[in-house]
Amino acid sequence: MARKYFGTDGIRGSVGTAPITPDFVMRLGHAAGKVLARSENAATGRPTVLIGKDTRISGYMLEAALEAGFTAAGVDVLLAGPIPTPAVAYLTRALRLSAGVVLSASHNPYHDNGIKFFSAQGNKLPDAVEEAIEAALETPMLCVSSEKLGRAKRLDDARGRYIEFCKSTFPNELDLRGMKLVVDCAHGAAYHIAPDVFHELGAEVIAIGNQPNGFNINERCGATAPQVLSEAVRTHSADLGIALDGDADRLIMVDGSGRVFNGDELLYVMVKDRLSNGSVKGAVGTLMTNMAVESAFKAMGVGFARAKVGDRYVLELLQERGWQIGGEGSGHLLFLDKHTTGDGIISALQVLAALRHSGQTLSGITSDMQLWPQTLLNVKIAPGFDWKASKSLMAEKERAEAELGEAGRVLIRPSGTEPLLRVMVEAREASLAKSLAERLAACIAS
Repeated sequence: MARKYFGTDGIRGSVGTAPITPDFVMRLGHAAGKVLARSENAATGRPTVLIGKDTRISGYMLEAALEAGFTAAGVDVLLAGPIPTPAVAYLTRALRLSAGVVLSASHNPYHDNGIKFFSAQGNKLPDAVEEAIEAALETPMLCVSSEKLGRAKRLDDARGRYIEFCKSTFPNELDLRGMKLVVDCAHGAAYHIAPDVFHELGAEVIAIGNQPNGFNINERCGATAPQVLSEAVRTHSADLGIALDGDADRLIMVDGSGRVFNGDELLYVMVKDRLSNGSVKGAVGTLMTNMAVESAFKAMGVGFARAKVGDRYVLELLQERGWQIGGEGSGHLLFLDKHTTGDGIISALQVLAALRHSGQTLSGITSDMQLWPQTLLNVKIAPGFDWKASKSLMAEKERAEAELGEAGRVLIRPSGTEPLLRVMVEAREASLAKSLAERLAACIAS
């Protein structure tokens, strides 16, 4: 069944434009509630869901709509307020709830928003459940009788529970004393959480991007704009910088010199650390993962597999292979022995532990793995544009691949959340990657 609403990362779009409207979100909550009610064992009582959100102004409206839909379907609701996406996954599992829901558009600007579901196990919903919710959306929204209506209440200390969970993933024998960290919260969901996690482990913390006003989430800050963090690290003479995105499931880091380290490099750091402290069967990247990482893992005797772009596909391949570590260059990193989903704070703690174990800096621990230059361009396309049917684009792609030979690659893929075509060219020479990517982008735009 082709999904009408769910994309690779839930349902996302511009607020006020279908499907991110209060009436649809209420119907979505009702449809999801009906599916949950059917799947719940009668012995467990009424289904209960947790709703968390990031700091977008639209979160208030959509939270109320979602709550109304769930309670109309006879589902109880716990409201966590602003909290990271991975915190919802953790709390749903820890509190033995039926499901968790996050209102967030991740790294997108404030005028976008989205809805993402987690299962009772803290994983993203299987396709079959998303399809069942879509099917329920096509049926009339009928309220249960008054005695069966759900109730809603605030979850006490969701923030504190999650802070303790994050700290529990850091080795007991280590601390962060003597480290000065700049933490950029992207004016997002971790603004009141991330600085405290690192501070309570002993670090001196300088928090930036921690003054959300409903409109400034991801605005020239956070994981999608790490230059601000680089400047702050240099200004404060800090040891490291940590940048999260709006819902805190991504991580980008900066060393003391201001150099930015992306998800590919951080994945390499973690695999290298775990290899020095035991064994690593393999790691999962994506179609976008730098070829230098794959080559380095091969030299280390570590298996490597590429999933489709999107952390849900990385997770699926990890589970299929029985491996624990995976990630994307964008900063989604997964450690399945620590959490069921990508978590920017927990990922940062794993990198910090690796630096403590090795006694090295980020630059030092990655010095033996130099990334190949990549150029990534986002090209706007009209809805429904079939890029694979474009003869001129396919011909240009073939010419670029012939020019690269074995010393690079071309990847073209549609965005799962925006009307964009992403063009990536990787080559040993940055100038060649840039020129070929621009040729392909021009072909699409013409």
